[in-house]
Amino acid sequence: MNARIQQPHSAFPRQQRGAMLVLVVIAMASLLLMGALALDGSHMLLNKTRLQNAVDAAALSGAKTLSMVVGATGSASLTQTAALNTLSLNASATGNEELGRAITANPSGFAKVELASSVYGPFSFPGPTNATFVRVTVNNYPLSSFFWGVFQALDNGNATGKAVAAVATAGPSPSSGPCDLTPLLVCGDPAQNNPAAGMFWGFKFGDLQVLKTAAGNTSAIGPGNFQLLDFGSGGKTVREGLAGGINQCNIVGATAQTKPGNTVGPASQGLNTRFNEYKGGLSASDYPPDLVITVNPKSFTYAGSPAPILYDGKTVTSSSGNLSTSSGALYDYNNWKQDEAACVGGGAGCQGNGVFERRILKIVIGDCSGKNDGASAIPVLGFGCYFVMQPSAQQGNEAQIFGQFVSVCEGDNVPGPNPAANAGPQIIQLYKTYIDNNQTPSTDS
Repeated sequence: MNARIQQPHSAFPRQQRGAMLVLVVIAMASLLLMGALALDGSHMLLNKTRLQNAVDAAALSGAKTLSMVVGATGSASLTQTAALNTLSLNASATGNEELGRAITANPSGFAKVELASSVYGPFSFPGPTNATFVRVTVNNYPLSSFFWGVFQALDNGNATGKAVAAVATAGPSPSSGPCDLTPLLVCGDPAQNNPAAGMFWGFKFGDLQVLKTAAGNTSAIGPGNFQLLDFGSGGKTVREGLAGGINQCNIVGATAQTKPGNTVGPASQGLNTRFNEYKGGLSASDYPPDLVITVNPKSFTYAGSPAPILYDGKTVTSSSGNLSTSSGALYDYNNWKQDEAACVGGGAGCQGNGVFERRILKIVIGDCSGKNDGASAIPVLGFGCYFVMQPSAQQGNEAQIFGQFVSVCEGDNVPGPNPAANAGPQIIQLYKTYIDNNQTPSTDS
């Protein structure tokens, strides 16, 4: 009798169909979850980028406005309004509809605008009176959930709501030396430089100075000099330089070459464009006036050192930038600053084609000691920002230029290495956001 070979038992394929279905369901669920994660994740990343761009623009707009109205009444509110308006304008752009809805749902609390005098903070609103930096913060921008609720359910509701945040800081960018100098020089005193006391080479805020002398005036540089600098090409360069059309740089420790000669016509023609007066082939399209061209009804006069500057025959005095004579107050830098701020805020009485701060001149402050000849190389002590008081007359003995000292001008157009410790105009740029009172950078900027 033949023994039967025992065959091993095995399941038929149709008996495995249930197990395969389970595996397919699990695989499809995993793919769906991965797709949901990709959808929500990419949606968050896209909106984070859009929000950051909008917040960056808002901070830049706020800092630019602040640079135009700093020190004026209501400057913090004007800065806040400019920043929030820019944020809203970006939210109304194509593709930013979700951002626009979020701002509309929470118009007063969606974004926070704060000011500080240092890029490192502390930031607050309205901030200090000398604030120059602006920070815009959005702490919670809620987004459409899509499949986000699934992740919250899987995490027993512990997962946070779907939202993104952004912060941006902007302010002035200093550099080693200004590059839009006016071809003028004032003589400073190296022994009288105490910035902590508000004294810069013998000048303090609000001091009225002769920025260019005229025929018959004694020059501290020497005979034949009228405080003009040689930027090349003679009178043509003087005209264009005083109109603001030359990119001329210098640095502390270098020298500035003087230009002998009164050069009355070119000097007055260039300067007076800032007051909406045009001669010598200059035009408003190339050299627009200041936003505010208000001047005193009479002119300042100067007979030469040691005589003082006079107005209507009376000595002019300065107190905290306020100019006056025995007859009363004069129109000065402080008045102009308020008027400029009003123009930025949409006020009346402004030049329609005017440009902000055209009446601010950046001038070399030099050490003129020991100079008593014509063309001279003057050591550069620093740079001063001066508010020009009035147009210049086209008469040799009345061709002075008068200005009030506002501040030192350390640089513009090139970022400096230590923005917290440097000052000066300036482009407006974005900075890394730092935690208040600490040079620790934020992870969300």
